[in-house]
Amino acid sequence: MKYEIVGESMPAVICELQANESMITESGSMAWMSPNMDMSTNAGGSLGRAFGRLFSGESIFQNVYTAQGGPGMIAFASSFPGSIRAVEITPQRPVVVQKSGFLAAESSVELSVFFQKKLGAGFFGGEGFIMQKLSGSGTAFLEIDGSAVEYDLAPGQRLVVDTGNLAMMDATCSIDIQTVKGVKNVLFGGEGLFLTVVTGPGKVILQTMPISGMAAALIPFLPSGNS
Repeated sequence: MKYEIVGESMPAVICELQANESMITESGSMAWMSPNMDMSTNAGGSLGRAFGRLFSGESIFQNVYTAQGGPGMIAFASSFPGSIRAVEITPQRPVVVQKSGFLAAESSVELSVFFQKKLGAGFFGGEGFIMQKLSGSGTAFLEIDGSAVEYDLAPGQRLVVDTGNLAMMDATCSIDIQTVKGVKNVLFGGEGLFLTVVTGPGKVILQTMPISGMAAALIPFLPSGNS
């Protein structure tokens, strides 16, 4: 599979497939394709894995696109202004992504639910109790809200992240929470009550404008029901 990421503020990834090569994606991500691309919909593995994706906020079903009778082309488009990152998944390097971060992948990449080991990190860490884990082998494409910033954390090195800004981390990293200290900071600091703490080793990708942050910024300008 060969690919090209095109576009700036609303990018897409165009994938060139050989005959019988397949891509997996969540429903609604396909933007355009050659007429010989065959689509099938399935639960993406075991029933438990499918319901795990549903619990994480994703669709229970996956779409599989396969090039039939020769080479094919398919494009997957971002749903929010930002960027698309290609990540190489290997058995030695699974990654964990926010629940809306997965765009598409080669069919050899496996999607499963990722449970936080610490309940507090799951409920208050900003990404929900469940994230998605990408394992297996192949190329996966991630949606990044806004711009992407990467850090390589050494063992034990920590990074404090505001809610929603964590887009991806290596599965070797861990997540915990940190409460904002001081009553005035909590009430007037604008950062909420909890912050996410990511601890290395591993690569971390942050996003500068999560869709939740954009929504919060627009709320004061939306008409109220009383007007």
